[in-house]
Amino acid sequence: MTANSTAESAAVGAAAGTRIMRFEIYRYDPDRDAKPYMQKLEVRLAPTDKMLLDALMRIKADFDDSVAFRRSCREGVCGSDAMNINGKNGLACITNLNDLREPVVLKPLPGLPVIRDLIVDMSQFFKQYHSIKPYLINDTPPPEKERLQSPEERDELNGVYECILCACCSTACPSFWWNPDKYVGPAGLLQAYRFLVDSRDQATNERLDDLNDPYRLFRCHTIMNCTDVCPKGLNPAAAISSIKTMLARRAV
Repeated sequence: MTANSTAESAAVGAAAGTRIMRFEIYRYDPDRDAKPYMQKLEVRLAPTDKMLLDALMRIKADFDDSVAFRRSCREGVCGSDAMNINGKNGLACITNLNDLREPVVLKPLPGLPVIRDLIVDMSQFFKQYHSIKPYLINDTPPPEKERLQSPEERDELNGVYECILCACCSTACPSFWWNPDKYVGPAGLLQAYRFLVDSRDQATNERLDDLNDPYRLFRCHTIMNCTDVCPKGLNPAAAISSIKTMLARRAV
């Protein structure tokens, strides 16, 4: 075998583990672009590129380093790489490339102002989150150790405490698109319920009073987009329904 044939065989072997995928990425730089546009790319992926975030990192490294997107943990924990993937909100780091149809269309989370490309301004989202007072309120003197809960009381938090505030649910909700300044949104209301059912919290009535509003809570029309897109498998719609039930029972 000649040196040339050896090199050719190595090149063929290296290419055998690669594949080409087609992407369409929303691009908008307010300092440069008059309006948004979709950038079409054909990207050769390495065998190790398994998740959508891997592909985005490949694009940024090998094709266009100006593509802007958030990312951090790569494990579906931080929620920073949330985006709209083929029409459905999700996390790039836990979205398997094999599950995506081509071209893979990537857009920023809907309903929030775009800062650049796939990066949105989360200010209003976090403003609504902070408005529900996402912390324990307890006026009794703190114990020497922690405030204890029974196993049953702790179980009440399952399915709500796991929220990572990625905003996939709130930005999939038409009510949040229309009234982001008034409607708390699925993520904020899920967190509100998390503290309403926490046995260590003493502000149940105050929290319910704050939510008993035509917009803050009752803009939810049970469209269920929030539950459909949650990357952690949570059910914000059920939490919102439970809050409404708590208000109804309190009124009797």
